[in-house]
Amino acid sequence: ITIQNSMENVEVFDVPGKGRGLRATKEVWAGDVLFAEPSFAAVVFDSMAEQVCHNCFRRQPKLHRCGQCKFAQYCNRTCQRAAWEEHKLECAAVKAFGKVPNENIRLAARILWRLDKEGGVVSDTQLTSLDDLENHVSDMTEEDLKDLKIDIHNFLDYWPHNSRQHKVEEISHILGVINCNGFSMSDQRGLNAVGVGLFPNLCLVNHDCWPNCTVILNNGNQTAVNTLFHTQRRIELRALGKISVGEELMVAYVDFLNVSSERKRLLKQQYFFDCTCKHCTEHIKDDLMLAGKEVDGKKASEEEVKEVMEYSLKMLEKIDKARTEGNYHEVVKICRECLEKQEQVLADTHIYMLRVLSTASEVLAYLQFMEEAATYARKMVEGYMKLYHPNNAALGMGTMRAGVTHWQAGLIEVGHSMICKAYAILMVTHGPTHPITKDLEAMRTQTEMELRLFQQNEYVYHSMREAALKNQPMSLRAEPVVEGIKNLFRRK
Repeated sequence: ITIQNSMENVEVFDVPGKGRGLRATKEVWAGDVLFAEPSFAAVVFDSMAEQVCHNCFRRQPKLHRCGQCKFAQYCNRTCQRAAWEEHKLECAAVKAFGKVPNENIRLAARILWRLDKEGGVVSDTQLTSLDDLENHVSDMTEEDLKDLKIDIHNFLDYWPHNSRQHKVEEISHILGVINCNGFSMSDQRGLNAVGVGLFPNLCLVNHDCWPNCTVILNNGNQTAVNTLFHTQRRIELRALGKISVGEELMVAYVDFLNVSSERKRLLKQQYFFDCTCKHCTEHIKDDLMLAGKEVDGKKASEEEVKEVMEYSLKMLEKIDKARTEGNYHEVVKICRECLEKQEQVLADTHIYMLRVLSTASEVLAYLQFMEEAATYARKMVEGYMKLYHPNNAALGMGTMRAGVTHWQAGLIEVGHSMICKAYAILMVTHGPTHPITKDLEAMRTQTEMELRLFQQNEYVYHSMREAALKNQPMSLRAEPVVEGIKNLFRRK
């Protein structure tokens, strides 16, 4: 089944002061797919090369290595066959080069091989050639230009003699395009960036901090025995609410949970433009994100807030360091200490507190301190709900995580209600056939059943729960490398 890669819902137009953009040619509603687009080319990150299938980008414990280059890894023969067309030239090049170049160079090479073979526009649904995409090489810092030069040098060493030779300008253009337009590819759980891909039509969608659309990667399905049921890996642009004919389609390039000045800085640094969206110009929600706590009309003083914020920044650095080193008990210790200070002075929407709550709940759940994890997860979601757009994917994923944590802590009522809320959001952001939504649907059914049992007889519920948890092997728990939600308390 080829995905409907039709572009009949969108058209390219010139946005004053912004270059090109996309607008809707039909009225659409929340959850509608404006377009789906397979990647022009995509590669797995260097750091993930042995953990993720190079074809479908799923994380797998047991992968099969390509016998020729010993670099590419696949779920099975099906994935290996599906990837051969894209991997064939890379395979020979890696073998001849004797080592594996970095992800930018590997992606640039895959793009250029495809350009040489098929030209800059590979289907009638592609709305822009690669030549017309921005490369922003002229805007790069000294530091970035130095890296670019090294990449070009290594690219030329890697590129086979028998492939068509390209000018340095062409290579530099493609590397520049990857730098500002490469899309992070996530694994099938949607929580981890595992690779980078180029999607030409997506490059035409402009940014807004409070957008009307969201982009989601669907890893597709190549596992069915019957290839008729195979679907491609693709991104989908989905509407978050009603969009009228002629309205410009926007997505957020950066997470909303930063104050406007910080979002503007990130956008300028990474994408080389000044954000003039309404939320930045009017500093909407900045006050909430930096708010002090208010008790009975009495506000925390500016001094106190400033002091706790400086302290929090130092602590967040320490937390990151301990987390990278895999020292999870240390992470928990710092988080508890930090939250104790923050809870006195900062409002429940303060972004520094929300960051600590997010890490604390995740790591505590991993260490099996479920009730404490649930308390923090719930506070996190309450803060998120006051800040995010009601159909934001990060809100949906955060609510799902919190719901699962409550469920695992035996707090079935809140757990079920959060899982239902998350499901409603993901139906819009991911759609009904996405593997994450399907997981969530299974959890919704399971928690609903458990909730009924709980309401009928709490004692029976708790004793069955204890028995199920005792039988759960420890080895199933994944490390919290911002990693997924596969292993759940599921009673057979």
